[in-house]
Amino acid sequence: MIIGVPKEIKNNENRVAVTPAGVTEFLKNKHTVYVQTEAGKGSGFSDEEYMAAGAVILPSIEQVYAIAEMIIKVKEPIESEYALIKEGQLLFTYFHFASSEPLTHAMIERKAVCLAYETVEKTDRSLPLLVPMSEVAGRMAVQEGAKYLEKPMGGFGILLGGVAGVKPANVLVLGGGIVGTQAAKMAAGLGANVTIVDISLPRLRYLEDIMPANVDTVMSNEYNIRDLVKSANLIIGGVLIPGAKAPSLITRDMLKLMKPGTVMVDVAIDQGGCFETSKATTHEHPIYEVDGVVHYCVANMPGAVPYTSTLALTNATLPYALQLANLGWKAACSRNEELRKGLNVVNGQVVFKGVSEAWNLPYTEVEKIF
Repeated sequence: MIIGVPKEIKNNENRVAVTPAGVTEFLKNKHTVYVQTEAGKGSGFSDEEYMAAGAVILPSIEQVYAIAEMIIKVKEPIESEYALIKEGQLLFTYFHFASSEPLTHAMIERKAVCLAYETVEKTDRSLPLLVPMSEVAGRMAVQEGAKYLEKPMGGFGILLGGVAGVKPANVLVLGGGIVGTQAAKMAAGLGANVTIVDISLPRLRYLEDIMPANVDTVMSNEYNIRDLVKSANLIIGGVLIPGAKAPSLITRDMLKLMKPGTVMVDVAIDQGGCFETSKATTHEHPIYEVDGVVHYCVANMPGAVPYTSTLALTNATLPYALQLANLGWKAACSRNEELRKGLNVVNGQVVFKGVSEAWNLPYTEVEKIF
């Protein structure tokens, strides 16, 4: 198969979808890999390293899309890429269709085969291609939240861990999944008082067992959240419904219950956000303020630490990408249910229920496209 690796062009997105080590694996399986020049520069990989691994370097993104049967990316195509996508071309990347109606319609119109990292799902309901970036984003959420709690950045002016004789900050984590667990670990490690809320009692029992003494668990419901936001200094939103729009757990009226300078970090922004007042921001302009509350809603948080993120992501994606290349997407998805669940839009048809429901589009059962 002919594989194309374009350079990411989303704002401050420095990750790359395939490393030189990945190129070597594709070539061992008799595939050809075309990499856009400087695609790996932001992650610390030079064109020379790609060429040494056996890749062919192409000077433009247009050439990569034109020649490739499978495009492997990190982030969803942006508007300038739509016209480059060919009918029947396989795109393997994060899409988050439920947060972008224009992207959804564009991929339907291009009649591409869109296999989304975020909905590839194992039999135990875990999301193997979302986990590594959720780990990064969860940890970064505390790092960024601590920074924007500083007074010059617009925050309340509190140190997460406090000091002797001064109480630490209160951190509220919405969701006890991968993001929430990693965020709680980081915040607790810095000495903050942490509360995790989740709707799953078994998950809360598990977290209660593994977390340090400065982490509390509370059942997630509107009454409890309204009470907890009053004392929170940093709120991290990490809820997820695979492939569907995230629920709004923090409503606009709740902001008035918060202290001025409270910071909210919405890690769920890729799926529409879990705060009613969330809107996607960029690394260039990461924050805005509503009713005195600082909102950090960067849609590609792991892009700020591309070396770590690229290696973590490609460790997870490469085995799946090799299956797609070795067998073709139809055979690979027929044989592997995990990959089949990653199919979202195929040849103009929406085959993932969460996407059809988000935008009120016709739904086709994925089994009918084979």
